[in-house]
Amino acid sequence: MADHAHRTRTETESLGPNALRVSNLTVRLDGRTVLQDVSFDVRRGTTLAILGPNGAGKTVLLRTLLGLVPHEGTIAWREGTKIGYVPQNLFVADMPITVREFLGIKRGTDLQESLASVGLDPASILDERLGTLSGGQMQRVLIAWAIADRPDVLLFDEPLSNVDLGGEDLILETLNRIEKAFGITVLLVSHDVHNVIEYSDTALALNRTVVYFGPSKNLSDPALLARVYGSGTLLSKHAH
Repeated sequence: MADHAHRTRTETESLGPNALRVSNLTVRLDGRTVLQDVSFDVRRGTTLAILGPNGAGKTVLLRTLLGLVPHEGTIAWREGTKIGYVPQNLFVADMPITVREFLGIKRGTDLQESLASVGLDPASILDERLGTLSGGQMQRVLIAWAIADRPDVLLFDEPLSNVDLGGEDLILETLNRIEKAFGITVLLVSHDVHNVIEYSDTALALNRTVVYFGPSKNLSDPALLARVYGSGTLLSKHAH
């Protein structure tokens, strides 16, 4: 079997309007199949939501797209694609560093513009220590960090996991705004079906393989949600 570098290739002409095409992706870790025969594509300048039950392989998929996990199949990014990544957790409670110092690690970037683009006032937050920020503020600082060098694609692993309920819409509106302002393609892992329907263009539902891939609006169908999660408990939660 060819090595990882050969199995992952970048195509240009065949991608058409797409930023990414994944074909027949299979991932095996410690002898266990985590993802099997996963295929999908992502149009440039759109948002793809990746959802599914715990253990479905969502985070593994993101890590594989970043080239961190060996796999079989093809991952084809548009040539020259620059990728930004925002992790699910960043533990900063005891980190004696300010927002200015954190963002300044990426030299040559405009701190004021990056913060303003995610709806934060630079004057009031630049000298705040990371550990004092709310979950929503920290998430927006991480987004500002990710877009500071103008990536073509942003990958988010559960961007709402540490955000208060009232701040969820604000984070998703921020993602929509930067998608439109900079033409960035967004891939985000989410558990919240309601937000997926409202804030993404396309949905990829996983349970080790593809359960559904298509317009996000179709997830309002209870029968489809039952296929994705196999549990009426989650359906009632989101419906409520």
